[in-house]
Amino acid sequence: MMDTPTTYGDLRNTADDKARDLGSKAQGMADDMSEKAQDLARDVSDRAQHLAEDARAELMALREKVETLMSERVTPALNHAADQAEATMNAARTHLRDGGERIGERVREQPLLALALAALAGFIVAALVRR
Repeated sequence: MMDTPTTYGDLRNTADDKARDLGSKAQGMADDMSEKAQDLARDVSDRAQHLAEDARAELMALREKVETLMSERVTPALNHAADQAEATMNAARTHLRDGGERIGERVREQPLLALALAALAGFIVAALVRR
């Protein structure tokens, strides 16, 4: 059977003992919670670091894929298009030069016809401009 405090001093000592016990328990619980919070913070930090590393690795892989795509597909396609454009431009230049030479030959062969056509073209342009 428990001893029941009989005096005010006994009551006070019992209350002080219980308060110390509760304080110790509360301090122990606070220490445990603090330790668990620190563990959780470390765990979250580690996971965030791993996620960041994974994201960096994914970005590097994506960058490599884009560079490969550019070097294997886009750059050759652009070079091919540039070559085709240059060939077309050269063909057009040759065609225009040949056409100009043919016209020059015709003018030398038939100067009066060329003069008449030039006058007619001038008349038509003047008539269109007046409207």
